[in-house]
Amino acid sequence: MPKRFRLTRRVNIAMTEDGYRKLRRFAQDAGLDEGEAISFLFENFDSVTDADTLGHRLRLFNSDLEERKR
Repeated sequence: MPKRFRLTRRVNIAMTEDGYRKLRRFAQDAGLDEGEAISFLFENFDSVTDADTLGHRLRLFNSDLEERKR
């Protein structure tokens, strides 16, 4: 029997406009709302990310982060 899907945690998150647009587009294409889409992405994190490029992308993001905060 499949697990019952319950959104039990409510988390305030801060996102860039680009990130939010991509989340909304993904959710709409998948027929989900934003909360369901985030749950899907994190529940399936290992299978929806490319382990070979994740570290590189994270380093690029972090190197830009302080400048983008200004």
